Amino acid sequence: MFINKDSIEVNNISMGQYLLSAQYEFNKLWGSDTGRNLAGKMTGTLVGIFPKIILTFRKLTKAEMNIIAPILDSGSQTLKYYDPSLNQTVTLSTYTGDYKYKNSRISDKNESFECSFISRERRQ
Repeated sequence: MFINKDSIEVNNISMGQYLLSAQYEFNKLWGSDTGRNLAGKMTGTLVGIFPKIILTFRKLTKAEMNIIAPILDSGSQTLKYYDPSLNQTVTLSTYTGDYKYKNSRISDKNESFECSFISRERRQ
């Protein structure tokens, strides 16, 4: 599946220029009635598939981190990306996972780092 990092926007800011890579996950959420019965058969209710986009940021300058960090720190974001499975651009309301970055040489740039953008709603 082709991932186009240049198609990714967060809060109307193109992320491609800041990224090394992007990874798509399509995580299934199952209902509380899910499990295997005594015969070993899987049963349950699929609540939905919740996309997670993991962005790997390149080394960023202080000025670039001043743009990116407030987005990562906010309670919600609007993320747009091209979904090759659906063959269309998708807009998600997301929240971010924890992130950390390292400045090992106390230089003008931090090391590359990752942050996950997790959909608040199931994929349609």
